[in-house]
Amino acid sequence: MAEWLRRWAGSVAFAILFRYGCYVGMIALSLWAESRPAPHLPDLLIDRIPYSATIDRYNYWLLALGYVPVAGWLLLTAPARFCRYSVSAGLLSLLRGLCIVVTGLGPVRGPDLHAGMLDRDPALLGRALLDLASPFGLLLRDAPHVYLTKDLFFSGHTAATLLLLLYVWPYRALRRSMLLVHGAVVASVFLAHLHYTIDVLGAYAMALALFALREGWPQGLTAPPPPPQSS
Repeated sequence: MAEWLRRWAGSVAFAILFRYGCYVGMIALSLWAESRPAPHLPDLLIDRIPYSATIDRYNYWLLALGYVPVAGWLLLTAPARFCRYSVSAGLLSLLRGLCIVVTGLGPVRGPDLHAGMLDRDPALLGRALLDLASPFGLLLRDAPHVYLTKDLFFSGHTAATLLLLLYVWPYRALRRSMLLVHGAVVASVFLAHLHYTIDVLGAYAMALALFALREGWPQGLTAPPPPPQSS
């Protein structure tokens, strides 16, 4: 472990901080977009899928419980690939924030309650950003449901779990586990009415395109070569 820390601590710390900084940037863009009025769209699937308030309430817990152990395994087993994954995840967050700003979709469920919220309370941006940037705000204070209803195109749940699935693809046991996690998370997105169907489809396109650009396709799905043995 000491050798692992000496070799990888700096790279891992940079990758995680880069990803976190990009996530905060995405949240800031999403909060700005949240204040704009936007229309509800008809959706062939969502309008026919029953809404589950329980899944809606605990969907971030489902995401964390499925996502964090697999990401941790990748970190300990293949730290170089974890670092590349973390940078890719950060770039995906920034791309999502930009897409949210330029699309302007209205809430999937219920009225547009947040239109003009920053005009009414300019200090809200800072408070909401601090709450959403904290795992305690996300999981314990349910900050996403308080502040965000229009961070829609594209689905972060879908894109994040798909990206991790692609990065663990070379490792068969993790691939199976992450496939189950990804399927459960996407199902929760529909049952909780978190996104329009186009948001989920767009997430697949964005995550796959970014992975292909960063890692190549299909060679990015193959196992990286083992490190050379010291003599």
